[in-house]
Amino acid sequence: MIATTIVAMLALLQYMLFGISVGRARGRSGVSAPAVTGNEEFERYFRAHQNTLEQLVIAVPALFASAYFVSDWFAAALGVLFIAGRQFYFNRYVAEPTKRGPGMLMTAVANLALILGAIIGAVVALVQGVT
Repeated sequence: MIATTIVAMLALLQYMLFGISVGRARGRSGVSAPAVTGNEEFERYFRAHQNTLEQLVIAVPALFASAYFVSDWFAAALGVLFIAGRQFYFNRYVAEPTKRGPGMLMTAVANLALILGAIIGAVVALVQGVT
């Protein structure tokens, strides 16, 4: 699961970098902590970052389960799709929120494929008596 681990860590690093972007936007906009509203530009960064966290909660366990029950490379490839989708989503949301759909779709496809792969792989392992 080496490839999967690398991709998962890259996804977490991306999330951290998004957080740095939120902090910079907070500074530019003058929105003092703990406030999360008051400036539209800041709110876009904040919401894109929060949405990424919501998707990571799905992606990370599904990534490792899929790697375990299907294949390291299958999971890693979908993890790369997830990262690309998140980057596309983040960039689009910050620039023009109404254009975030393609990035969200890439993320959703990656997450759904990871979940389905893990479920199918686990069921097959269960039926075959593999532990």
